[in-house]
Amino acid sequence: MTGLRARQMALRHERILDAALRLVREAGYDAVRTEDIAAAAEVSVGTLYNYFENKGDLLLALVTVEVEEVLEQGEAVVAAPPPDIMAALDLLIGGYYDHSTVYLTKELWRTAMALTIQAASTPFSARYTALDHSLMAQVCALVAALQQRGHARADVDAGALGQVIFNNLNQMFIEFVKDEAMTIDALKAGVARQNAAIARLLSRA
Repeated sequence: MTGLRARQMALRHERILDAALRLVREAGYDAVRTEDIAAAAEVSVGTLYNYFENKGDLLLALVTVEVEEVLEQGEAVVAAPPPDIMAALDLLIGGYYDHSTVYLTKELWRTAMALTIQAASTPFSARYTALDHSLMAQVCALVAALQQRGHARADVDAGALGQVIFNNLNQMFIEFVKDEAMTIDALKAGVARQNAAIARLLSRA
């Protein structure tokens, strides 16, 4: 019975997230009410609140799914990076960017970022920051992996350089979500040009 109940709860959780994603992508975050999401998910509003305290929690859940999937995708890159530093950076960061609009639109990313600033002391902001730190740690791990394999200079602080690379890719992503006209390809090209300079400095040659 416990196993069945857990599966039912998981299915309701997934149904609510699917409904939220569909509605906010179609109508926009501000236009969608929790009542609309509950109806689309075929659950009561009370049931929805058993899973999520408010609409912001739903948005955070979508951001979490997004980041957890790219982290899983990035694990394979860190485990077996291409020997070329630039190719390794492109593969990891390009994967982040290519996946960034699978679930969330630019408008939803802007809303999530705004919530972290407007309510900096809330659990939402803390969780969003923790997800950012996980991505940063993965970039640092890639630099360390390149060093361990002899593809990059060993006398460079992998943690510090990984943070620099992440801070730049994160800032460029913010510029991307602010600019409705910017494409993923343009974002990737801009970051690749910047990372090329870092790759030359990190190269053992």
